[in-house]
Amino acid sequence: MPGRICLGVIVGVHGIKGLLRIKSYTQTDIDIASYGCLEDEAGNKINLEIKGRSKAALLAEIKEIKDRTSAEKLKGVKLFVPRDALPATMDNEFYHADLVGLSVYNCNETLIGTVIGVHDFGAGNLIDVDLEGVDRTALVPFNKQFVPLVDLGGGRLTLDLIPGLIDEDDNEFSGELIGEKDGSHQWRK
Repeated sequence: MPGRICLGVIVGVHGIKGLLRIKSYTQTDIDIASYGCLEDEAGNKINLEIKGRSKAALLAEIKEIKDRTSAEKLKGVKLFVPRDALPATMDNEFYHADLVGLSVYNCNETLIGTVIGVHDFGAGNLIDVDLEGVDRTALVPFNKQFVPLVDLGGGRLTLDLIPGLIDEDDNEFSGELIGEKDGSHQWRK
């Protein structure tokens, strides 16, 4: 598991008194300030005080920043918190950062690739898998149907392959779908 988790980013400024526009990645955006002191990439402490909202961003103040010029220098700064400051997850609940880097195997224990990202474009979470042996990635729905097993301790997850996810011309992991057994797709190479 990663040592720090990115909870948001400074996306701009608001007004002339140094207010910052913050894009929060927390489930409830205002919770970004509830973890106490945040850090930038270099480990410098940042203490945010939420002051309001502006469009899709939070408005926040950092006591040391008193003018627009100083605030503009912070645009793009990512805001981190130590991983152990986050609440424990429930069964079958994962932080996106915990999934990135996991090895991806099919139900036949063949390495397919590595998780390089988790995205939500509005219809649910998708894992972005860098496919082994080819120069492309695949987006896969992150749910029990397609990802029946996540083993954070073992650094891996199991993907129940979807017909057409990996083409036969691309690598050796493709094959013909011949049926299902115990809720998993069965493949013939």
